[in-house]
Amino acid sequence: MAVNLAAKYSDKIAAKFTCESYLKGRTSGDFDFDGVKGIKIYTPVTVPLNDFQRGGVSRYGTPQEMQDTVQSLLMTQDKSFTLTIDKGNNSEQVMVKNAGRMLNLQIQEQCVPVFDRYAFSRYIRDAGCVLGVESKPTKANIVEIISRAVQKLDDQCAPQSDRTLFATSEMVSLIRLSPEYSGVESLSREALSKGAVGEIMGASVVKVPVSYLPADCYLLLCHKKSVLFPVKIQDAKVHRDPPGFSGALLEGRFLYDAFVVGACSGGICAVVLSSQKQAAPALGGTAPSFTLLSAGAEEIRYTADGTDPRYSESAKIYTGAVTLAESATVKAVAYAEGKFTSDVTEGAVAAA
Repeated sequence: MAVNLAAKYSDKIAAKFTCESYLKGRTSGDFDFDGVKGIKIYTPVTVPLNDFQRGGVSRYGTPQEMQDTVQSLLMTQDKSFTLTIDKGNNSEQVMVKNAGRMLNLQIQEQCVPVFDRYAFSRYIRDAGCVLGVESKPTKANIVEIISRAVQKLDDQCAPQSDRTLFATSEMVSLIRLSPEYSGVESLSREALSKGAVGEIMGASVVKVPVSYLPADCYLLLCHKKSVLFPVKIQDAKVHRDPPGFSGALLEGRFLYDAFVVGACSGGICAVVLSSQKQAAPALGGTAPSFTLLSAGAEEIRYTADGTDPRYSESAKIYTGAVTLAESATVKAVAYAEGKFTSDVTEGAVAAA
């Protein structure tokens, strides 16, 4: 009788390509979520200098109590998985589905990409600067575009060290082909162990899969202290022969989130297609009331205390004309599904 050897399972698994998190080691560890699901970040507000007066009672100026801005960070992503490996099936497949290795495979193929994509989407949505460009970068202008992003960080006094430029393979190729820049290739061997493929204008260049960045977002430049990627629960385990089952039961749970630190938001800049950027809210109305309008916006957030509505705990959702009891500096930002965050509108509104 002939034996069909083709029916015998291979002792190797045709697993998908996997990768470690591209954000590992490139986000801030300054804030501790241990024991809590959310935290508040208090940022003291300093005051401008006065001209010293050599006479009078208050020579240094009028004392003011130091104020602060508050950013509330609440973790929202609570994900899990479960799967089984039947002992009989595994035996017939030459024991290739080792439970420990399959658990690692599940984490690498499913969990890590989901976590990273979510984090990148949050960083881009809440970036201190969303830099619009008229069309996709080319080898002729990509270095100039990166220079503009770098300048945004420089103008906000973001430290020169610990900067990372996340770019797709296409964008990295354009950098290498650019007539304005050379040297990435010679740096790549030295930087590979760190997950980077080179350096440009002081920033490590990290190549990420195109699916990790939203469509029409080409580059993300950020300083390490500007972004958080806390993981509160990272629980993955193997149960062997649990009640009612012969084999292994794999389970995992992850409680995590990603945030831009408002006080350090000047250290992150996303380069996106201008036409996909939501219009900044137009501030109108007659004092002491004001109105906000941004065509197509699904949500407009505003503050009337001078704080940034993207991060401030005092931000409110605009629903209609607002009347102020006293003069204020109003700031507003607009959001829409499928659009990048608008610029922040700022204006003074006088009381009656």
